[in-house]
Amino acid sequence: MVLISEDLIRRRAEHNNCEIFSLEEVSLHQQDIEKIEHIDKWCRELKILYLQNNLIPRIENVSKLKKLEYLNLALNNIEVIENLEGCESLQKLDLTVNFVGQLSSVESLKDNLHLRELFLVGNPCAEFEGYRQYVVASLPQLQYLDGKEIKRSERIRAIQGLEAMRVRVQEQEWEHMEKRAREKQEAQEQLEKQEQKKDDAAAKERKPGFDGRWYTDINNSVPKVPEENKENQENFGAEERRQGSCIDDSEKDFWEKPCAFTPESRLEAHRHMEEKRKEKDKVREKDKKAKAPRTLVTADGRVLNVNEPKLEFCLSEDEESNNIILDLAVYRHMDTSLLDVDVQPAYVRVTVKGKTFQLVLPEEVRPDSSTAKRSQTTGHLLVTMPKVKGEIKPKMMAPCLAKPSRSSEVPAEKTRKMAGPERLEVDPSKHCGVDLANIVPRGKTSSQGPLKLDRPPLTGIKCNSEDFEDDPDVPPLI
Repeated sequence: MVLISEDLIRRRAEHNNCEIFSLEEVSLHQQDIEKIEHIDKWCRELKILYLQNNLIPRIENVSKLKKLEYLNLALNNIEVIENLEGCESLQKLDLTVNFVGQLSSVESLKDNLHLRELFLVGNPCAEFEGYRQYVVASLPQLQYLDGKEIKRSERIRAIQGLEAMRVRVQEQEWEHMEKRAREKQEAQEQLEKQEQKKDDAAAKERKPGFDGRWYTDINNSVPKVPEENKENQENFGAEERRQGSCIDDSEKDFWEKPCAFTPESRLEAHRHMEEKRKEKDKVREKDKKAKAPRTLVTADGRVLNVNEPKLEFCLSEDEESNNIILDLAVYRHMDTSLLDVDVQPAYVRVTVKGKTFQLVLPEEVRPDSSTAKRSQTTGHLLVTMPKVKGEIKPKMMAPCLAKPSRSSEVPAEKTRKMAGPERLEVDPSKHCGVDLANIVPRGKTSSQGPLKLDRPPLTGIKCNSEDFEDDPDVPPLI
């Protein structure tokens, strides 16, 4: 039986910094909860509560949630709608696929003035004759029933026939209650039979020997057994091999066995799944043997090569710097805090998430001068370990050529024979400096008058004739 605990609610309140006193929304679905408790005391500010797909048989301990607006109790074992009068702000109630058979219990929602949506699909009461008309007439504040909008004309017709519909609903409720009583009795008898069968199986397992005898005949080294027991002994191995298939057959029979859809059948299926889970856990614990500690160093002091994390690696020697380099292909996205490097003179040990990687070195190294670096792109671990013995060879530096100065005079033939890139140089004999003082000529400049436009000479103009007389009264020709 799973109970609602403070730790459970805190784990579900990560979006609210694990604070439950100011929690406004919490989801407790698929937790196998069998009772609602403590929520109304710990989460007074709750507005949305998800409790679907549990084993809750009754609505209780929610009356103090004054700010609750949405309550989801789908896929539970609820048979009566009750204890919701105190939820003053309730706007939506989801009771999909429950076992509500008392349709008259919806009248307890009359005081929830803000209730707008109600879901009862999948309940036995949803199959009653006049179910929708009765609910619509009983809850005038309701706007949607099972996801369908309630129109004004539908409500008027439902209110007009409410009295006759109430009588019919009560008759169907009595029939349903009688049916539920028979189902409970059958479920109780079935449960007793199963318990008796389990007790018989347990007693049979405690019975010693193949033939069921409680004594041993010391006079006969090989006791004579009946022919039937001999056959049992011969077939014991085959029975042991068929045991697994029998378990599978019983499991298949349980799930394929037809049964009524009742709260008892849901609880039976849940108990069966719990038992199977416990059996698997026991088998897993038996199979899980304590692993012997990995031998890293033998009794005679010999160090072994170990690669528990099964990582790829590359061990190389750098002769120029006199180092031994280990390149270990650590997982790229693994945190560096999960790595531990231990360099010893004869071997190197790297612990990766609790698993040991150990490698014997070909030469003795200096642990105090060793370094470990990790690549930010590939995640590989690079361990550089200087050798104790060996010569450090200087690096061959490329020769640097000095730039020739302008004042130095180098023959052209030697310049061409020099190694390195050739540059284009000016012949020094033909070099002449720039005289900045004589850039502008110092000759005398003659003063010039104002600018005059050079007009082309007028040609083709005829001169006046001798008989021409200029009359001032005549206007000029344009």
